[in-house]
Amino acid sequence: MTTEIILAPRPDLQPSPLFSPTPKAAKRVLEFFTAQINNDHTRKAYLNATRRFAEWCDGRGIGQLAGVQPVHVAAFVKELQGEFSPPTVKQHLAALRMLFDWLVTGHVLDVNPAHAVHGPKYVVKKGKTPVLTADEARELLDSIAIARKTDKHGAGPEEPALVGLRDRALIAVMVYTFARINAVLQMKVKDYFVQGRRGWVRLHEKGGKEHEVPCHHTLEKYLDEYIAAAGIAGDPDGPLFRTTGRKTGKQHPMRQQDSYRMIQRRAADAGIKTRIGNHTWRATGITAYLKNKGTLETAQHIANHESPRTTKLYDRRQDEISLDEVERIAI
Repeated sequence: MTTEIILAPRPDLQPSPLFSPTPKAAKRVLEFFTAQINNDHTRKAYLNATRRFAEWCDGRGIGQLAGVQPVHVAAFVKELQGEFSPPTVKQHLAALRMLFDWLVTGHVLDVNPAHAVHGPKYVVKKGKTPVLTADEARELLDSIAIARKTDKHGAGPEEPALVGLRDRALIAVMVYTFARINAVLQMKVKDYFVQGRRGWVRLHEKGGKEHEVPCHHTLEKYLDEYIAAAGIAGDPDGPLFRTTGRKTGKQHPMRQQDSYRMIQRRAADAGIKTRIGNHTWRATGITAYLKNKGTLETAQHIANHESPRTTKLYDRRQDEISLDEVERIAI
């Protein structure tokens, strides 16, 4: 979150009329979406949820914030269940609960109308993130061209292909450290460093947590080759993964959308049919580690998960067992 959001809030942060019956209420709501919520993705999701609820209330003649009752919130949640998945519905309810709580503590409302409302049950025992086998991941990494001919006709000596080296290193960080894409894209050049004669990476995870992980020897090689070709070793405070600047004339830190498009392109080039995304590499790395007799506790530590139950969601070893068993149906 940038300070500009707080000092000069954008128009899209302004609360809907339902949540701003008075200047005090409007100020309190604005503080909730700026001072209370630090994550940009959470802020956007909660804004959408509260606006959807405001529109729902407006369509039913509920124009006063003080007139919102638990039955209204319950009816809203019930309608959402016919349109969205349980996690999305639960997220909407969480947004309303937190906002109403904030308004109660700020003496804008007397009670929280969403407090007693229950959301849909949702139990997850297996993650839905698409994963690749170790062979597929290796095939994709090896398919990325890291050198190119200096002559446009394919003649002459080769030079490093900077984009290929960058993409290979970015994917490798996610695979070998089980890192979230946002943590990887926030890395500075100085977040790859040497300690005890080995390379390490420093990841800036959710909640402002810093997490340091030693590099696999392959990851160390990929990062060294990329940084040397990019010539960014002398820019320690600059972004580690940046755009080429060919379109704008200036390099910028890569965004999540840039990474997703890159992965789609690289998967297509490698002939991989699985619909993968940024999060695929986290699940692929954890599954490969556990298949190679790694422990769940260590995987949890590397992935920086608070609970081993979260790490288990990324363990997809049972998929292969299921496929083997299905083939026993000899018809």
